[in-house]
Amino acid sequence: MLSAQTFAAGPVRGNVAVPGDKSISHRALLAAASIAQPVHISNLNPGRDVRATLEALTALGTQIDRDGDAIVVRGGRLRESPAPLDCMNSGSTARMLLGALAGAGVRARFDGDASLRRRPMEPVAAQLRAFGAKIETQEGRMPVELHGTPEIQTRAFILLAPSAQVKSALLFAGLFSGRAVAMSGDRGSRDHTERLLQYLGANVTWDGRTVQYDGRPLTAKPIDVAGDFSAAAFFITAAAIAPGSELVVTGTGVNPTRTGLIDALRAMGANIELRNERSVSGEPVADVAVTYVPLQAATIGPDLALRAIDEIPLLAIAAGFATGETRISGVRELRTKESDRIAATQALLASAGIHTQAQNDGFSVMGGTPAASSTVVDTRDDHRIAMAAAVLARGAGPVSIDSDASIEVSFPNFLRALEGVHA
Repeated sequence: MLSAQTFAAGPVRGNVAVPGDKSISHRALLAAASIAQPVHISNLNPGRDVRATLEALTALGTQIDRDGDAIVVRGGRLRESPAPLDCMNSGSTARMLLGALAGAGVRARFDGDASLRRRPMEPVAAQLRAFGAKIETQEGRMPVELHGTPEIQTRAFILLAPSAQVKSALLFAGLFSGRAVAMSGDRGSRDHTERLLQYLGANVTWDGRTVQYDGRPLTAKPIDVAGDFSAAAFFITAAAIAPGSELVVTGTGVNPTRTGLIDALRAMGANIELRNERSVSGEPVADVAVTYVPLQAATIGPDLALRAIDEIPLLAIAAGFATGETRISGVRELRTKESDRIAATQALLASAGIHTQAQNDGFSVMGGTPAASSTVVDTRDDHRIAMAAAVLARGAGPVSIDSDASIEVSFPNFLRALEGVHA
């Protein structure tokens, strides 16, 4: 249901916890589905995207039960679903499950909502065809037909672009087929799948450029999903731009392949400290403390932008409050997210008088003193843009959006959590 929303200005103070990591939650469900013994997963992300993976696996014969706040997955063998698999708005579900089913040799039809149908599926389909899978797309997009994998072919792949979802699809193809796979051409994309497989006993090695996995099965172990850094990022950025803020985000994942936002904000002068660093189910976790200080412009190159790809709208907002011009490059893929996220970010910033200029593979932001107008921001049904508007409001004054419905995709409790740190 559509619900307009207006976000208030002001500092953020106190402690806040965020839900389980969405990216890790998808992977935990898929990995557990390969194991016949029960696997307990706690702190699973409650959003709609992860529900798409959970329901698809259930349709494919995986038993998933509730055990208090945790779930128990009993997998082992995937079977054909009589109905198409509804991936809803989740590209992660579509791409990684396509790899798992290609490895398992299961026929399936994948579909999704109007937004997902606009997003590219050919990059993962092309690599899985080299693996031996028979796949048809509709001009490179959804719906996708997987006709099985008659014969395993290529097992050594060159990634055409650094994509964690494509890399993970190939790893899950190896897992569900029991065949070794190797990849080169990565560029430090997020390594949650590698860490999780290793935690579950797999012989997998990676160095940010290459990945090797010998295809051995996994061992049942409880999985505790780290707090979602992409969710924490909204609060981190709000504290970095709103004078008077002093905030701690507790128990959040700080995987180096995901924390480009912290590095970028520190380059802009932000006061950010990691406390109580520890490891949870193979993932680094910490409490992230942020105290407001004025920011300065910085240059954000492709390698750093890759590690902050989901947080680029937030980084752009921070740049709007920094002194000078910030340049962000290497983010062309944002054109094909849930929305054209570069255009959506530019429109969001324009609502507070922040000037931006699009470049070939990125954009620049001229910092200053943003002030919100009476314009209602079109979120384009993109959950990250909707929540980014709330961050912008903290420093620029009240910001209104057309709908908060998309927030359910990743962080259903966002509005309540935000209210809890309102100074």
